[in-house]
Amino acid sequence: MTRDIIINGKFLRAPMTGVHRVAFEISNALADLAEQQAPELGGRRFEVWHSHDGRGRADTIRLPTRDVGPLENILWEQMTLPARQGQPVLLNLCNIGPMASANALTMVHDAQVLLSPKSYSLGFRLWYMSVQRVLARRNRALLTVSEFSRQQIAKTGLAPLDRIHAIHNGVDHVLRVKPDEAVLARLSLKGTNYALALSTVQEHKNIGVLLKAFARAELSGMKLVLFGSAGRETFAAEGHAIPPNVIFAGHVTDGELRTLMQHACALLFPSTTEGFGLPPLEAMLLGTPAICAPCGALPEVCGEAALYADPHDAAAWAAVLSSLARDTDRRASFGTLGRTRAAQFTWRNAARRLLDILDLVEPSRPHSR
Repeated sequence: MTRDIIINGKFLRAPMTGVHRVAFEISNALADLAEQQAPELGGRRFEVWHSHDGRGRADTIRLPTRDVGPLENILWEQMTLPARQGQPVLLNLCNIGPMASANALTMVHDAQVLLSPKSYSLGFRLWYMSVQRVLARRNRALLTVSEFSRQQIAKTGLAPLDRIHAIHNGVDHVLRVKPDEAVLARLSLKGTNYALALSTVQEHKNIGVLLKAFARAELSGMKLVLFGSAGRETFAAEGHAIPPNVIFAGHVTDGELRTLMQHACALLFPSTTEGFGLPPLEAMLLGTPAICAPCGALPEVCGEAALYADPHDAAAWAAVLSSLARDTDRRASFGTLGRTRAAQFTWRNAARRLLDILDLVEPSRPHSR
């Protein structure tokens, strides 16, 4: 018997973020399983529903898609989607979903709005916390992206542990991206020793510790390349002192980012909390060592294949990075360790884990395996 499952396609209307990446990649991994008629599907048929403003990217999804009207944005998700859902299970992969839908599962990626409230506006926090409380009470189950997030979500009282299920992200999407080497010339990085990090002023991302590290003498001969939306003026407005060896790359394409990762001495990730942490694994899969804070899900995800530094100690970051830069054998060793570790995280495995969870929470369906 075929059982339809609807995937909430609101991610098709927005620029790609880490959260949207998960929805996109799991959807296409399910499409691959469907094309191969994998027995794990157990007769399920997935379809991505989206609003009118998402149809421009609908062809990037290999599952069947459906343009469902009327309305757009939050109103579409909270009103149109549950009104049109009918009997199928609804799968929300981007933190929130329609509060009116009980026959649903929602992936809550992390508990960051509670763990790091200063990283978000008051309105955003209140909206997410209100919606997620309703979903936790009404949905069949919650999903998340790591055991760390599962434990943290349970500690907030959102839902008990036995109703929260972890699905590790994949990272193999980075291998499909064609490198764009022109970015090295554009940023004057050819022949330059540099480290790479995300450019954001969100408190929990903790980029300030890197700015302090690169102001130290031991890193004076290395550059810090920050990619992302926050520019020099944004950091200065937040009171950060910016050393001269920091380069703000701005928004980069996937191809440019792959090139920047491949040529970097290391990917730096000093987050004080993290639900999963895709960038370190992406870099590791490309053979670039990752230096992380030993916080959140980062030790769970990166294991002993990454290096670690105290998130509050700029001197520690400078010491670990400068030592790595001097030791080519150590860089090569961590490059190999990283590739091996990151190769375990595939979107096919994530899709299969999702199917296992659906077997558990759909009581009317016999287990397919």
